[in-house]
Order: sequence, then structure tokens, then C-alpha cells
Amino acid sequence: MKKKLLIVEDDPGLQSQMRWCFEDTEVFVADDRESALSHLRRVEPQVVTLDLGLPPDPGGASEGFALLQEILTLAPMTKIIVVTGREERENAVKAIGMGASDFYQKPLDADILSFVVNRAFRLYELEHENRELQQSKSTSRLKGIIASSTQMLEVCRTVEKIAPADVTTLILGETGTGKEVLARAIHDLSPRADHNFAAINCAAIPENLLESELFGYEKGAFTGATQMKKGKIELAHGGTLFLDEIGDMPMSLQAKLLRFLQERVIERVGGMKEIPVDVRVICATHREVTQLIAEGNFREDLYYRVSEITLKVPPLRERMGDSIVIARSLLENFTKTLDKGVIGFSDDAIRAIQCYEWPGNVRELINKIKRATIMCDEKKITAKDLELGEQPQFAGDILNLRQVREEAEKQAIIQALQSTQNNMAKAARLLGITRPTLYNPDR
Repeated sequence: MKKKLLIVEDDPGLQSQMRWCFEDTEVFVADDRESALSHLRRVEPQVVTLDLGLPPDPGGASEGFALLQEILTLAPMTKIIVVTGREERENAVKAIGMGASDFYQKPLDADILSFVVNRAFRLYELEHENRELQQSKSTSRLKGIIASSTQMLEVCRTVEKIAPADVTTLILGETGTGKEVLARAIHDLSPRADHNFAAINCAAIPENLLESELFGYEKGAFTGATQMKKGKIELAHGGTLFLDEIGDMPMSLQAKLLRFLQERVIERVGGMKEIPVDVRVICATHREVTQLIAEGNFREDLYYRVSEITLKVPPLRERMGDSIVIARSLLENFTKTLDKGVIGFSDDAIRAIQCYEWPGNVRELINKIKRATIMCDEKKITAKDLELGEQPQFAGDILNLRQVREEAEKQAIIQALQSTQNNMAKAARLLGITRPTLYNPDR
């Protein structure tokens, strides 16, 4: 990454001297709090050198400490090097306690200053690499799927196991949980990856059109059929056919689909010729299939045919930690595609994301994060930007006091780790406990 350094110094002479201490670094200079914050938002420097004596209090440190706190709030990963006089060691120690990464004492020594600043750049790079490594270890390797919860990682491992096996798969899950994304992942990991992936939503097409969409039709089969057309099944030859919302398929078509799954041949509408088709079938539905069978709305023999392997996708509210992991990934993507300068979520936004039930699951989360990215006026998205309403501290119908305490502690630790990007020292400070206690809460 390109090195960006912000020098906050009100002395023009020192500004000039410090600027020329750095090679291969893009240097920006600010002489007061307002211009420093403007540069911080605009260029997002990895390292800031901060003189505590800034106007309107050049003889004191109040303005510098206020700016230090604002930088840590707006850009918590930025490395701040406090510049002080020799008689100001107490201010330097206080700044380190507030969150500055290092300090440098005047008078200026180009070699020492260069060493301290480059060390800060290296620390920033190491932390950035560590965050990426942690994310790669905890999230799914499947394309389009972001997950860190044990429930969803188990689903991903199942996908990796079944993908090479040419078995018919039924994916069950609420609307918006990513069933089609999983179907595409199965296809992409299978030997059929170089062939077509054809998808059709059985609930989105009228019953009188669904048969021709699936099986195709011959010329003259009905009014308007001026030429032969292949259906989705035939177009998927050699590849994968994804039947979304199969629970809404009309009974009249279920029998024809069952015959295709048994014989692997189709007949186009208005045709007499049997056409062999080699295709893998993946189905999905948000409905309770056993209840549909009991009500007489779904064929039991078809259910057993399409569910050689059944994959149950948990709703987002049951996937501990996934909502904030997905939200951060979405924000990173949207800030690039929408060219916005948003760098993260405020603490209240993180709490709102974690506490909200997400009835629309990942699809709803995508919409909320995209809208918030567009509407946000600050560097961080707030709970107000997300429009999620008032959220409780934690949900649950737990009556046992020990369980309540353990659940509260667990939620607090998870939120602290997520808020600090898994930095154990910062998470311990946020929780008001020692680092050893965080590693072993029962101590």
C-alpha cells in the first residue's frame, strides 16, 4: 500500500524540515485541528505525527489531546506519533495511555524521526496483514459466501464435500439466506463447472408458462410459438439446473419433473421425441416440505428424489457473529463501487447490527448497508443511518440467572473483539478487565 503521512505542526520551519525527512512517502501537512481532520477524512493517512501544542492553545496541550481523541475515534487503526518537548514527558505518557502508538521528542533529528515513523508504518502494515489473515482463517473459502459462525462454516464444509459427487441436492432455508449462492458454489466446485448453470424460480413464473420454460416447446405448439425453443433443463445439458422455490411448483408439473429425474429424458411441449439430458439438479425452497406433503401440495416421491442430500441454511439471526462480518465486507465493497469515503461503523451501529433479528436475512442486510453507505454524511455509519430502530441489549427467554450472566459476558466479549478487529489488548481495555482474564474469563 502507498505510504501516507500526515504532519500536524503549526511551526512553518519545522513543517518544512519534517517534510523532507521522508522518501517514498506521500506527505500532507496541517497546522491546526480543523485542517488535520480535513486531511484525515480526505486522504486517510496510515501514520500521523502530532504536535500537542496547536492553536488556539500553542503553549498547552489541550488542543492536541482533543485532536488525538478525534483521530482515534474517526480512524482507530491510524498510528499516531506524538511530538513533544523534552520537558513534556508527562504529556507523552498521557498520550500513549489515550491510544497514541509512539512519541518523539524535539529537537528534530531527521534519522531518529524517520526511524520512528517508518516503524509506525511497519506496525500498521503488520496489523493490516494480521486482520486479513484472521479473516481468511475464519471465513468461508466459497465464492460469494462470507461466514465466521460455526453453523455456516459447517454448511460450507458440507458444500465442499458434496460438490464433486453428482447427487441431487435440496437446499432449505428462509428467504434471503443465500440458497442460490450456495447452489452456484456447488456448481463451481463440481466437475460441471465449465458448463452452464441454469436457474429458474418456480414461484416467479405463471403456471401456464412454467412448463414451457422448463421443458421448451416445438414450433406451432401453441399460439405464438413461431419457432422451436429449448427449455432451462435442456440448456443446462452438461451443467447444473437450479430449481428455486420448488415448493411452489404446481402439482401438474411435479409428475413431469419426477419422470425427468427418473429417466433423464424430456419432451418439449408439443413434441413427441424424447431428448436425453445430462444435468445435475439442485433444488431450494423456504417452505416446510413435510408440511406441504401432509397437505397434499407436494409429491412425497418427488421429495425423496430431489433430497438425496439435504442442506439446511441457518437464518442470519442464528449465525453468531456473521452479521457484523458480512456487514464489514459489504461496506468495503460498497465504498469502492459507490466511491464513498466511509471507513467503518460507529459503536451504536455495530450493536444495532448484532442485536437486530434480520427477518430478511442477508438480502435485507445488503440493502441496509448499501442504503446507509449512500446516505451517510460522516466517516462512520451510525445506527440512525441503518434505520434499524431501537434494539434491546440482548434477546432471549432465559430465566436461569447463571445462564443470563454467562450469555451477557459471552455477548460482551464477542462484541468487544469484533469492535476492535480481534485486538485482545484493546478488547480487554474496552471490557475493563485484564488481558489474562479475557483469555480465561473464569479466572
